Amino acid sequence: MDIGRAFTYPFEDEDWLKKIAIGGVITLIPVVNFIAVGYAFRTLRNLLEGRETPLPEWDDWGGDFMLGLIPALAAIVYAIPSGLLSGIAPALTASDSGFLGVIGFLCTCLSVLYGLALGVILPALYLRYAKNPEFSAFFQFPEAIAFIRENLSDYIIAWLMSIVAAIAASIVGSIACGIGVIFTSFLAFLVWAHLLAQVDHKAAGTVAGPVE
Repeated sequence: MDIGRAFTYPFEDEDWLKKIAIGGVITLIPVVNFIAVGYAFRTLRNLLEGRETPLPEWDDWGGDFMLGLIPALAAIVYAIPSGLLSGIAPALTASDSGFLGVIGFLCTCLSVLYGLALGVILPALYLRYAKNPEFSAFFQFPEAIAFIRENLSDYIIAWLMSIVAAIAASIVGSIACGIGVIFTSFLAFLVWAHLLAQVDHKAAGTVAGPVE
């Protein structure tokens, strides 16, 4: 895994400042930010195909919106079990019945475990979606789990570094009264895409690199 490369490759594009700034502004706008998510998936698809630079042009806003909308719809479905567990847990825990209180506590634990498990498996599902942008890709759990198991060390590294990138983006973005977030919030998406692509390339025995 080339962690440093994931953080630096966007800057090799001659128009990196413009592209990242556009993505950063869009990321801050609710609903419209689906476009930025779609662009990140389009970048991931390019990386999976070995096209590291230049970054994609901002020339398919409608397509990017739809590409980013599908993950959002999948997230709504994912939230249903957690929402149900979180909804009934307080009522059960507050019950005078000790048995119901225990059930409520277990529901809370299950909700937390569900969230953690989902957070771990999502990147593998994102990879499947980038290769085949269909809603069904977000529910191919056996295939995603098999991919994680077969590439566990690299996958964990990519997963952890994606979290680090998001935290760093938040911290650095707070500089200059928050103006920096325009750049760093979207840059974290691009770092995430490169890390996932590296895992996939290594799993396939190939190496990603810039295409002239």
